[in-house]
Amino acid sequence: MVFFSLIRIFAPMKRILFVCHGNICRSPMAEFVMKDLVRKAGREDEFYIESAATSTEEIGNEVYPPAKRKLAEHDISCKGKTARQMTRADYDRFDLLIGMDEWNIRNMTRICGGDPEGKIHKLLDFTNRPGDVADPWYTGNFEATWQDVLLGCQCLCRI
Repeated sequence: MVFFSLIRIFAPMKRILFVCHGNICRSPMAEFVMKDLVRKAGREDEFYIESAATSTEEIGNEVYPPAKRKLAEHDISCKGKTARQMTRADYDRFDLLIGMDEWNIRNMTRICGGDPEGKIHKLLDFTNRPGDVADPWYTGNFEATWQDVLLGCQCLCRI
């Protein structure tokens, strides 16, 4: 048991960046769900977690109110979070860059100038039902997005 404790102490931190189009719905939901999961598991020292956008249109804006409400329903706060755009430097700063859908992946790859180290993935690709995270901006269904994000983050915690 001591051996496993030592592995945990000396294991490198996993640095994860969640990315969506505007960084006001899906990616901040994923950021704060993941932070909540690792906190509850007592693994905060193993992860560094942020989120960002592929676009510039929401930079500086807070998390979209319905997304905030959905997080609050589960006692998760995103207070102080404002949208920022992903940069090419993020590719070197993070171990995993997790997009919410295929368009995010294309834009992330373009911003980073490729993905030579295989760091860019879709969130649901870590689950048994790969695909795109439902976009509540268009569907209005924040519950479906919550379910996708929760499942993806729960599976990601297992890495």
